[in-house]
Amino acid sequence: MTSQDRYYFRQLLAGRDFARQDPVAKQMVNFVYAIGDRERGEAVLVDPAYGAAELLGLLEADSMACVGAIATHYHPDHVGGSLAGHSIEGITALLGLVDVPIHVQAAEVPWVERTTGVSAELVGHEPGDVVMVGEVPVTLVHTPGHTPGSQCLLVESCLISGDTLFLEGCGRTDLPGSDPAEMYRSLTERLAAIPDGTMVFPGHLYSEAASQTMGTTRTTNYVFAPRSQDAWLAAFGR
Repeated sequence: MTSQDRYYFRQLLAGRDFARQDPVAKQMVNFVYAIGDRERGEAVLVDPAYGAAELLGLLEADSMACVGAIATHYHPDHVGGSLAGHSIEGITALLGLVDVPIHVQAAEVPWVERTTGVSAELVGHEPGDVVMVGEVPVTLVHTPGHTPGSQCLLVESCLISGDTLFLEGCGRTDLPGSDPAEMYRSLTERLAAIPDGTMVFPGHLYSEAASQTMGTTRTTNYVFAPRSQDAWLAAFGR
């Protein structure tokens, strides 16, 4: 097998591809991603909220087993917890079904602990760490701004961008742990090395398309329009 042949990838929309009866899932339009190694039959789930058993069932139908999860950040619509009075199923439910590590940036560990109650299973990573899924490497790109430990995932020619970068817009910077100046640096410096041909897969379906190239995103997304940090903060630093 070539690396591309064995690379397993699925983009799953909560409220459509699973959790179809969940009104919160339908409203929040979160994406969950599955990344794996077909030859080894191993996969990780990225931001597994809304339906742990269903997500594991989708993997099983593809002859894949869950060997871990990766959280892009601590918000309940990505890892589970309480959101505006609603309880969202997430990594706590997943760990009730499979005993796997949950990979997060070290800066995000206390936030995920408070949101989910999960502690022992959290693996805190440094920027640039690589999580191996079978023989498929997933590079963890620390992109603070939306939250202190927000991260994007670079695997093959794909960037799973969580709530750091949408195809239109970026994550909010007025929530607990947010930092507008760090978001600017994440967009313009930390993600600057991502090639234009890389496909961007965001954390929510906030645009007509579900993915597009990084080059197109840089050209069309209004968050890249300001040419300085001061201009960016004047427009988005709230």
